[in-house]
Amino acid sequence: MTQTSTVKPIYPGAFPQPSAEEDNAQAYPKVPLNLTLGFDLETYQIPIEELMPSKKVPDGVMTTRKFKQILSSIREIGLIEPLSVIKPDPDAPGFLLLDGNLRVLALKELGQDVAPCLIAKDFETYTYNHRINRLSTVQEHYMLRRAIDKGVSKDRLARAFNVNLSTINSRINLLHGICPRAVELLNDHQFTPDVTRHLRKMKAARQIEAVELMIAANTITAAHADALLKATPPEQRSDYTPPRPEEPRGDPLEQIVKLEREMNQVQEKYKDAEKSYGSELLNLVVAKGYLTKLVGNEAVRSWLCRHAPEVLEQFDLVINTTSMEEAMEQQAR
Repeated sequence: MTQTSTVKPIYPGAFPQPSAEEDNAQAYPKVPLNLTLGFDLETYQIPIEELMPSKKVPDGVMTTRKFKQILSSIREIGLIEPLSVIKPDPDAPGFLLLDGNLRVLALKELGQDVAPCLIAKDFETYTYNHRINRLSTVQEHYMLRRAIDKGVSKDRLARAFNVNLSTINSRINLLHGICPRAVELLNDHQFTPDVTRHLRKMKAARQIEAVELMIAANTITAAHADALLKATPPEQRSDYTPPRPEEPRGDPLEQIVKLEREMNQVQEKYKDAEKSYGSELLNLVVAKGYLTKLVGNEAVRSWLCRHAPEVLEQFDLVINTTSMEEAMEQQAR
């Protein structure tokens, strides 16, 4: 590996006030600033066997979701951020790993022999994990949209982040139906896609009000958004459908004509029944008397009981009937 040289001050100069000739344009540094870089300018390929961890990795870390995401990302698109190392003793072999312990484990899991590294000049590990600006949820949404616009498939993004396709779709459609002012308020915060799923059911003014309440309470969570949604008046919800006014049932005159027609039909049927009622009732009385005499014969009754019991049952029903109403009730049973 190439021996690293002494780092010299770079980008010298201060930031003077613009002169009148520059027309208030931004001026470039012109005097030394005496700044020193924290890393070498070059990225070195260092064998993984020469990298010594600076801290003990917890047991079972290789089964965590975070490690699996790192492993999937390196497998799909390679290592994006080089490792940070330092050479504690110039005469001794090996480098001390300042940042990237999980990435080293992932590279070993994938069978890599070397890793890209930045050689640091100061032995400190606090800045890497604490003094950083993590991507907000909205910025992550824009990053995914830009990757898709550049031709990256959703399947490849899902493999790189070790998530299913539905998670990628929810991240891509994160701001669909959210008003610009609410997006501006959420721009620097971390939240789950379920928050915008609840906000999407509110109108724009209510969305802004709900986001301001969650930011003031410092709880931008799906449960808080759901509670605000349930407390939203129906007229401020986008999924609320006002009840339709009752439609008229038709022309009253037409309904009266239809009712009169049905009444005429009932009256005609009643007259026809009235005309045949007397003769039919007489026939039934005669038939009842004949059946009473017939079934009273022991020989006939014995034969019917042996060969046609269902007929005998109907004959007994007619004989024991005393009125038409009783006959109708017995027939209904």
